[in-house]
Amino acid sequence: MNPYPVTPIQIISIIVSFLLLAIIILLIRRKKIREEYAILWVIIFFVFILLSIFRGLIDIISSFLGIQYQPASIFLILIGSLFLLMLHFSIVISDMKKKINTLAMTIAILEAKVPPKKK
Repeated sequence: MNPYPVTPIQIISIIVSFLLLAIIILLIRRKKIREEYAILWVIIFFVFILLSIFRGLIDIISSFLGIQYQPASIFLILIGSLFLLMLHFSIVISDMKKKINTLAMTIAILEAKVPPKKK
C-alpha cells in the first residue's frame, strides 16, 4: 500500500507548480525576464514540483530538521527560496548601481571634454 495516497491538495500543488513554469517560460519568450534571472525561478519550480510529487520528501526534511509539524517545513523552504531570490536580486541591483555610477562619471568626463553647442 502507498503510505502517501494522492490528495486533491497534491494535485493542486502540481498544477500550480506547472503554471509557475509556464509563466516563467512565457516571460522569457516575451523578453520580460532575462534567462539569467529566470534560472533561480526554475530551480524553485523543480524543488516545489519534487515536494509536490514525492510527499515523503517533506517528512524526511522535517525529521532531519527536527520539525514536528510537516507543513512548517514547506513554509521554511518557501521562506528560504524567497530569501535566495532577494539575495540574488540585491546582488544584481548592487552591480547595476556600480555600473550606473561608472556610466554617469564617464558621461560627465565626456561632457567636460566636449564644448557645448551654441544655438
